[in-house]
Amino acid sequence: MKSIVLAATLSAALAAPGLAQASEAEPSTSASPHSLTGNLGLFSSYRFRGIDQTFGKPALQGGFDYAHASGFYLGNWNSNVSSGAGFPDGNLEMDFYGGYKAAFEDFGLDVGAIYYYYPGSDASALSGGKSSGAVSNTELYIGGSWKFLSLKYSYATDDYFSLRGVNSAGVATGKSTSGTQYLDLSANYDLGDGWGINGHVGTLNLKNVHNGDYTDWKLGVTKDINGWVVAASYVDTNANGSCSKGQFYCFSNSLSDNNGTLSTGSHTEDAGRGIAIVSVSRSF
Repeated sequence: MKSIVLAATLSAALAAPGLAQASEAEPSTSASPHSLTGNLGLFSSYRFRGIDQTFGKPALQGGFDYAHASGFYLGNWNSNVSSGAGFPDGNLEMDFYGGYKAAFEDFGLDVGAIYYYYPGSDASALSGGKSSGAVSNTELYIGGSWKFLSLKYSYATDDYFSLRGVNSAGVATGKSTSGTQYLDLSANYDLGDGWGINGHVGTLNLKNVHNGDYTDWKLGVTKDINGWVVAASYVDTNANGSCSKGQFYCFSNSLSDNNGTLSTGSHTEDAGRGIAIVSVSRSF
């Protein structure tokens, strides 16, 4: 569930001869229109839209991005997850995405689609038996940016991570969660000398799920040390996850089919609780 911020900076470099050699100038050449980059990181915990994905455990994450000078891009990103965080019998997240990006001086535009897939997971436990196969989710997104600010809107075209509607009693209603929306406002500011600060606030409108709507936010700082980025941040939400009250965002480490509720098992946690996260990552 990676929040996608693709920095596909695409340019052409032209080789020009010196004045003294103008009469014998060689033909100019341009850089390749293709670029391929990778990323790898270790995080003390994995939060997607403020919600715990690893039951408080560390996460190893990484992926690859291909970009073309025309603005089109494709990518894949992966992370370990906990089955108790809404992915019964699953422990791996695989994201596949593609789209188009353009820049106009200080402004940017990003449109595309992303598919979230959890191999080996059981979607029926989240849908009251209405879905089969692995947990998945498909979203369309459009984003705009200005200097260090960005705004992104995502729209789920199918059941949101295979979840079906849940009523106030925590029982699955069978109603589709297609049409779930997420709005993300982020800021990333370069302080110089390798230092940076970042912030984020997002709102989720989870369709047909009681107590499913919430707001999440994050404040963080980064330091680039010879290409290695060390980061620390604080993430929190107002998601209703009081396990003692059986709220929706109380997750279990042994999630099973319980008519749609996510609060079964021997150990439960408020998945939207505030937490400090540290990480180290590198792009190559």
